[in-house]
Amino acid sequence: QVQPVESGGGLVQAGGSLRLSCVASGIIFNTMGWYRQAPGKQRELVASIMSSSTTNYADSVKGRFIISRDNAKNMVYLQMNSLKPEDTGVYYCNFVYRPVSWSQGTQVTVSS
Repeated sequence: QVQPVESGGGLVQAGGSLRLSCVASGIIFNTMGWYRQAPGKQRELVASIMSSSTTNYADSVKGRFIISRDNAKNMVYLQMNSLKPEDTGVYYCNFVYRPVSWSQGTQVTVSS
């Protein structure tokens, strides 16, 4: 399977916003997730969206991040608001229940 391709990361000040995008073939009918790997830490799932568009969030991002999807475009998005320095990391998207090879992700750096 083709790796997802993430984009939209960058350097932002605390309190700012970023919107991440991911294109991945065949997302329809699949639960998609955004993952984050902070420096020195394991990769963690921060948000997921089911094929029904039901969403779930890690407690650390609840109320600040919004995950969405556009099945027609094979796109998954992560709107990140009120960013904090602890949100810094590499962000990846993947299929939650049948992950494919991980891509390089997109770097998000939040300065204090």
